[in-house]
Amino acid sequence: MAETEATDVADFIDRQPVGGFQIRLLLTCAAVLFLDGFDTQAIGYVAPALAKEWNLSRAALGPVFSAGLFGLMIGALIFGPLADRVGRRKIIICSTLAFGIGTLATAFVNDVTTLMVIRLLTGIGLGGAMPNAVAMTSEFSPHRRRATMVMIMFCGFSVGAALGGLLAAALIPHYGWRSVFVVGGAAPLLLAPLLAWRLPESVRFLALGGRATLRVAELLGRINAGAAQAVSGRQFVVHEPRLEGLRVRHLFTDGRMLPTLLLWVVFFMSLLDLYFLANWLPTVLNDLGASVSASALIGAMLQVGGVIGTFALGSVVDRFSFRALALVYFVAVFAVGAIGQLSHSVVLVTVAVFAAGFCIIGGQIAANALAANFYPTAMRATGVGWALGIGRVGSIIGPLIGGALMSAKWSTGELFMTAALAALCAALAAFSLSRAVRLGGDSGASRASSFDATLPAATRT
Repeated sequence: MAETEATDVADFIDRQPVGGFQIRLLLTCAAVLFLDGFDTQAIGYVAPALAKEWNLSRAALGPVFSAGLFGLMIGALIFGPLADRVGRRKIIICSTLAFGIGTLATAFVNDVTTLMVIRLLTGIGLGGAMPNAVAMTSEFSPHRRRATMVMIMFCGFSVGAALGGLLAAALIPHYGWRSVFVVGGAAPLLLAPLLAWRLPESVRFLALGGRATLRVAELLGRINAGAAQAVSGRQFVVHEPRLEGLRVRHLFTDGRMLPTLLLWVVFFMSLLDLYFLANWLPTVLNDLGASVSASALIGAMLQVGGVIGTFALGSVVDRFSFRALALVYFVAVFAVGAIGQLSHSVVLVTVAVFAAGFCIIGGQIAANALAANFYPTAMRATGVGWALGIGRVGSIIGPLIGGALMSAKWSTGELFMTAALAALCAALAAFSLSRAVRLGGDSGASRASSFDATLPAATRT
């Protein structure tokens, strides 16, 4: 009896143009991250009004910011590896429900302790959604456009975070700060049933596990309807290792130790900088004399810059990989430092905030895409989740550093020069990572699949 012909799922996807099915999937994952970004950043935008109502000092809100970010870290570290075992779809749906419930509950708290607990629990849901949305989008994308598609998808987070500022500016003067969390909690609860109905499981995850052959054939047919008949009845393979045991251990095997550690440094410093800026910009600007609404609007330019930076950087990152990332973070050093020097001018500080968002947020989203490219399917959610989880340690420390420096009466210029140093560290780590990946790619066939994913398309055969 003749053997059933096998179809390489990754090769099939790489040979297809980006079609309507992939675009709809991208938009669905972007919708999840849109709400993730809105709910993550909402606490920063409502902070001045909340502090005034509860008679809190600015620094007292630092632990509240960090509680939510600690939850994000836990969610990324737990749900990344779990998704590599049970699938991306289930984790995305459950995480969306979790952070929707948590955000809605935030609207009803009346003391700092309860607020910290609720933000911690909400953060766990928020942290579980992000790495799996990245992995899902990556695994349905052709290699030549993978970083671009992941970055465009991740724009949902920045758009949601920016809209949080615009919505806060509109809602707080009329309905109070609690109204922001009512809106931010209701939307994910409405999205979750739609995800359960429409969101597919990752085709590479299904094929790697050797199960659901009919479902794999259906999904490939949806990517290219013309090929549906050709793949019907075939076996499906992914030429990547099936990993056994603890997924996290494999982050440090087969030549991945140094790149993994450098990637963690990039995420740590980048997210430290991002959450330092995102959480304290509205408060610092308010202290300098801007109204709550004006502070929220200027702070939202950080996310607007991030969205534009992501679209601008996508094709560059697909071509130049970690080298482009290093350059972006080097530019961020000057943009972040300029915020503290230009605070006397609304126009100039707005431009500086926009430029910082372009580089820091655009760079972070590029790092997410490159992390997804670097790791194989069996550990992709683990790799992205743990990079984000380690990065969340930085995001926890960032707001605490901001609160401590403000309590110590540091000047605005000194605050943002400190933030610029974090961008410099990220730039140096990204530069070292680009060298480590290029050297590792020449070291043997056993690492070819993971290292090849990080190289420019022109260098692959």
